[in-house]
Amino acid sequence: MISISNAKHRRDFEIAGAFCRTFAEWDAVQSEAHGLSPDLVLGMYHTDTSETLAAKFMAADAALFIATWNGMPAGCLAFSPFDDHATELHKFYVDPAYRGKGIGRALMRTVMGEIEKGQRRTVLLATTVYMKEAVALYESFAFTRCQPFYPIPDSMKHTEVFMMRTI
Repeated sequence: MISISNAKHRRDFEIAGAFCRTFAEWDAVQSEAHGLSPDLVLGMYHTDTSETLAAKFMAADAALFIATWNGMPAGCLAFSPFDDHATELHKFYVDPAYRGKGIGRALMRTVMGEIEKGQRRTVLLATTVYMKEAVALYESFAFTRCQPFYPIPDSMKHTEVFMMRTI
């Protein structure tokens, strides 16, 4: 069964850090297949450690959630303030061994429920064209494509997907 918990302890952030490293390795391979420099992608999106994750997502108006399947770490999803009006989703990952079990959807429901308790009414996210399943999941939660909300190098514009929704 799926269980979702708010990361509060060092071990939680170590689990999330391991997920982030695995995701970074996958993203580097995928990005290179799309003509991007893996070093550029890693430098822009994959610099967090368990320590920086803890610092970022233990702050006010931010949180990181860990999903487990029958007690085993299965995925994570986080959010943090983007500005005074918007929140941004980060670090969405479901271990391939646990995909297809509803874990990503459960993480999204939990995180969106937490965001709705706050005062920010816009939710932003950035993903890529090669994360088709993620884009479909976001769309099922009423996210739509939007203009980039932060600068990206011209060399990456063909792969980046920016999305938003209003609560």
